[in-house]
Amino acid sequence: MRIELATEPGTPERPNEDWVSAAAPAAGQGGVLVLLDGVTPPVGSDGCVHSVPWFTARLGSTLAELSASRRDLTLTDILATSIRRTADTHRSLCDLSHVRTPQATVVLARWDEQRIEHLVLSDSVLLVEAPDGTVRPVLDDRLDRLPPGSLASEEIADARARNKEGGFFTAAADPLVSSRAVTGETPRAGVRALAALTDGASRWTEKFREGDWTATLGVLRKEGPQGLIDRVRELERADTGRVHLRRGKTHDDATAVLVEL
Repeated sequence: MRIELATEPGTPERPNEDWVSAAAPAAGQGGVLVLLDGVTPPVGSDGCVHSVPWFTARLGSTLAELSASRRDLTLTDILATSIRRTADTHRSLCDLSHVRTPQATVVLARWDEQRIEHLVLSDSVLLVEAPDGTVRPVLDDRLDRLPPGSLASEEIADARARNKEGGFFTAAADPLVSSRAVTGETPRAGVRALAALTDGASRWTEKFREGDWTATLGVLRKEGPQGLIDRVRELERADTGRVHLRRGKTHDDATAVLVEL
């Protein structure tokens, strides 16, 4: 088994809000992948005294521990429990009902000798490669299906779409959001590799259209996760007219992980 990962902040002046972990349990018969992309709040109050990195570190650590140690729980159960535990650590200090309380996208994968389970919530992506090289993206595409104008401003997105019916969902303080995640499983024999990307790294495919998901996994295998991130940074710097990045940050936190089974 080969596991390789890389993460890089969008700018050195801001802390990296992504979080990633991969583990191979001591039994040697499986593993776990956890990837979070913390959601940067707009300037102003978010009702919480803690930072987004504080939140992703606690949620990610709990997800990793439970995914590896509690094989009796589904990934949906693990996400719900992890959200609840994280919320309990700052419920007495913070307004967890605030629409911008710290939150994150989630990718989980867990495998053993028989199967590979997955869970995706919001706009990070999981790639599943079959033995014949076919790559299947596992996506939560709710952001792409929003009514026109839903993301016209932070205020509109918060009022109409963020963690709302008919909108999109992230892991924040409500454990029930776990039921909104995209979940499934694949026989272990049908998977050669897994890869997970935050949207800062998936820009190579989703924003710049440099290649499809199969090409993305090919870059990860040949150049490693850092090689993919380096390619993204080069494209971002060249897009001076913001042709491809009409909305959002010029440089976003970028994280990628490759697991060859």
